[in-house]
Amino acid sequence: MEFYSNGALRRVLCKTRAYTLIELTVVVFLIGIMLALTMPRVQYALLSDDLKAATRRIVGAVRTLRDKAIRDQRGYRLHFDIESNQFWVEWTSMTIDEGAEARQNASGLPGSIRILDVCYRGAGKKDVGDTVIHFNRKGYVEPVMIHLGDNAGRASTVVLSPFLGTIKTYDKYVEDGSVF
Repeated sequence: MEFYSNGALRRVLCKTRAYTLIELTVVVFLIGIMLALTMPRVQYALLSDDLKAATRRIVGAVRTLRDKAIRDQRGYRLHFDIESNQFWVEWTSMTIDEGAEARQNASGLPGSIRILDVCYRGAGKKDVGDTVIHFNRKGYVEPVMIHLGDNAGRASTVVLSPFLGTIKTYDKYVEDGSVF
């Protein structure tokens, strides 16, 4: 066993190189910030879900129409072409030419997503052709369920409440009319 004088011990200890706890903490903190900034982008790129994106798109269109109906004090119609998986907006006083132009500029859903049907309370299900959801100038909408689906058999339901202004979404096909 060797004994060092106070100065010799200090030289031996100074020769060993190590990181301090503060340095390690700063490095871990910086790595955490970098991961926090990059992971949402990576997650979105790898795990994007067309069905959820289409559902959000329909919900956004409904909210926009409700707000425009109240702001402009006129009625609007949200048209769905079930076969071509497209939707577009018209207002009640539109001319035939303006309506045709609105249909030509229709928004489509992603390729694997389709409109399964639109269910009206009391009027039943519409699963072929064109269907329309009416918004009056006070923003009220018919009680409607819009069903979307993908090629994997997954479904999503958007439920429009007439007076409350709420829009509910479900990650399944909801057939029960009690959700209105």
